[in-house]
Parts: sequence; structure tokens; C-alpha cells
Amino acid sequence: MALWIYNTLSRQKEEFHPLHPGRVNLYVCGPTVYDLPHLGHAKSYVSFDVVVRYLRHRGYDVLYVQNITDVGHLTDDGDEGEDKILRRARERRIEPMALVELYMREYFRCMDQLNVVRPDISPRATGHIPEMIALIQRLIERGCAYVVDGNVYFDVTAYPHYGKLSRRRPEEQEVGVRIEMAAGKRNPADFALWKAADPAHLMRWPSPWGEGYPGWHIECSAMAMKYLGETFDIHGAGVDNLFPHNEDEIAQSECATQKPFARYWMHNGSLLVNGEKMSKSKGNFVTIDEGIRRHGAHRLRYYVISSHYRSQMDYSDSAVTEAGRGLERLRIAVQNAQRYLAAPAQPGGEAEAAALRERIATQRQAFYDAMDDDFNTPAALAALFGLVTELNRVATAPQAHAALQPAVREGMETLLTLGGDVLGLELQPTGAAEGDLVAPLVELLLSIRQQMRQQRQFAIADEIRSRLQALGITVEDRPEGSTWRKG
Repeated sequence: MALWIYNTLSRQKEEFHPLHPGRVNLYVCGPTVYDLPHLGHAKSYVSFDVVVRYLRHRGYDVLYVQNITDVGHLTDDGDEGEDKILRRARERRIEPMALVELYMREYFRCMDQLNVVRPDISPRATGHIPEMIALIQRLIERGCAYVVDGNVYFDVTAYPHYGKLSRRRPEEQEVGVRIEMAAGKRNPADFALWKAADPAHLMRWPSPWGEGYPGWHIECSAMAMKYLGETFDIHGAGVDNLFPHNEDEIAQSECATQKPFARYWMHNGSLLVNGEKMSKSKGNFVTIDEGIRRHGAHRLRYYVISSHYRSQMDYSDSAVTEAGRGLERLRIAVQNAQRYLAAPAQPGGEAEAAALRERIATQRQAFYDAMDDDFNTPAALAALFGLVTELNRVATAPQAHAALQPAVREGMETLLTLGGDVLGLELQPTGAAEGDLVAPLVELLLSIRQQMRQQRQFAIADEIRSRLQALGITVEDRPEGSTWRKG
């Protein structure tokens, strides 16, 4: 089946054909590193992590570029306002570059915890000022930009297709949306490519137009084209970046090169917290660290991919807790399969093995069909739960059969590959990744307890459970098997 991607540019699903067969060049707008990463970052970058993982799973050679904005852009959607990085650095009383170093490391640390594969290239804006200046010069030479008192503005009237991504036209914008239209601008919709720095502005570079710093939008165009070419396959971003950021990227890039910029535009849905937009002023701002402290990194990741990447996600503690039960179901299936494979086997089971393999193939294909349909992770998870049902039907039987064990192994490995490698979920038994002796010892005790229950030695089984409870290990008995957790 072909891979279909919803292209924001055309507002429809399109069959994916990379510019170069077998290779995908992907750019995703990265964070502005002036504060701790929050759940909105988790929503966006876990979503695109799944995209990258699946493309690679399908055999594509993916070059993934995600920028780091370490030059503060402005606090409103226009050209006036205060630089976010400088404002926060002043509040913290530290150098701006010390601030961005701190929060860049915090960002990567949180992404690592969420099992997000790091981009192949993470270019920083401050390291690409020459490329931005060169791109601005090209735009001036083409008559698409103009200089006013050391500032350089893009002239939106020079690009007749302005608004094709967001479906917003320049004439629909009102000056009143901004604080005040900057002096010398020809049109309220014109945006800054380069800003003249006042004497107090610490982050500044020499340019043909005087000392200053780049506008926000120019950095993504310059860095994307440097590493991926003037035309590349996929550009990803959060829906909040659709306008003006992505719209301005297209305009300035295509004016400069006279070529299409990105061929497919993907936008992940926004994040709400208990039905409201996340905001510190509303008291519902949740950092990734806080989300992990409440629920664990793996449950938080599962929660993100349990909704489609284009869907709006409404975060609540109860919703993550409920989603976590789905992750536990997947883990229990792996546990059950491992126990079945370790058990002494009796002859027989050939017919059941053939039927199980057929059902595994059906669920595997359902997974691929879902992911090929614009990376539909909820439907892909549904296919994995279908696989779980088939595995548990066999692996929870009181007696293992030799002919069935290879089929159970195939089902378990399919679950680990699709759920673990592709979706990035931790499906090994709870606690197994902690690198200590707790997990194997608990698993051994639970295996002994299961044998006691099968022999109707319930007093011994209950004693094992009580002793584990006293040690802070909670055991839950479910129809598909027993699971455990700390606390």
C-alpha cells in the first residue's frame, strides 16, 4: 500500500513520492530555547518522531533536520515587541547565551526521556547568520525586500501567492493586530528579515545594513535550504506556526529561489490543558518534567500517540492515567509471551500455530494500513491490541505446546518491533529497563506464585503477594495475567 500524507498546502491527502527515490529530506521547526520544554513540545516532537521512525522502518534513508532558535524572536506576531530570550536572560540575570545553553540541554534531556530520536542535524540560528544575510541579500536583489533605517523587510506584494498555505491574504490583516506598524514599512503584512539592534541589544551581528539580528522566519528558510536543498520533501511544524511563520518561510524562500520550497507540509494539532489553551497566567502550564513526574515518560509518550498527530489534544491527569492502562496491556502481552516461551512444552499445537500466524499477519497488515494512512497512530494501536488479544489467547493457557512457541515468538517480536521500534514505546516488562535486580526477581516470584495458584496453593500465593506489597511492589491480577508496579 502507498503512503498517504495530509498536505496542509493542498488541504487533502496526497500519495507520498519523495524527490529522490528512497530518500526523504525532512525539516521540523524546533524550539525557541528560553524556558523549560512543555507539553506542547512533547505533542509536536513525539508526533514527528513517530513519522521519522516509520519512514525509516519502511526503508527510507531519512535526513532529519530540526533547528534550535537561540536568537529570540518577538513576543507578538508582528515586528515590534520584546525579544523573549533577552527578556528571560534579564529576569534571570545571566548572559543570553548562557540561558540558551541551559534550556537547549533541558530540551534534549526531556526529549531523551520521551524516547525521541535526536535529529540528524540540530542547527542553531546563531551559527548560521552568514547564510541568513546571504539569503536576505538575494531577496533585496530580486526586489522582494527593502531596507529602512537598518531594518530589512520582505515585501509581501512581491509574492503573488502569499497566503497559499494559511489561506490568509495580506489584505485580511489589520494593523491593529500589532502593537504599532513600524515606521518605514510599506504594508502591515510586510515582515522583518533583519532588525537593527539598539545600543542595549546584546545579541547583534554586523551586516551590510548595520549591526542587528535576524528576524524569526528567515532562520528556518536559510537552515532548511543549507542542509536539505532549495526544494525538499517534508516540512513539519505545530499548527500554531502555520501563520505567520510557515507562510513567511514559503514566501521568502520561493521568492529567492523561484522554486517550490517544501513539497509536503505537515502540522500537528494544538494542545489544551483541561479544555483551555496552556498559559502560565491561567495556572495550567505543564512542563514535560512535571508530566513525567506525574505519569512517567513512557505513559506520557503513549498518551501523545494515542491521538492522531493532526488532532487537538486535551491534556488532563485522568486522561493520561487512562491511556496508561493501554500501555500496560501491551506490556502484559509481552510478559505473557515470555512466560509461555520459557515454559516446558508438550507436543502438539500445529493447527493452532498456523491459525495464530495467520491472525498475526492480519494485525500486522492492519498496522501498516493505518500508518500508511497519514500516520494514523490510534488505528495502529488498535491493530496492536488485536495482536495482543491473539497472543493472550494462546500465551495464557496453562500448558505450552512446542509447535505454538515459534508462533508466539513471532507475535511477540512483531509487537516489540511495531510498538517498540516504530512507535517508540517501552514494552519490556515494567521495571526491566531500570538496570537493577528488582525486575527479574519480581518476575521470578510472580512465576512461582502463578504455579502455586495453578496447584491451588492459594495461601502461598497470597503470602508472596503480601510480602511484595510490604516491599512497595503492587501486584494486579487480570484475566490476561499478572502485572506489577512500584508503589
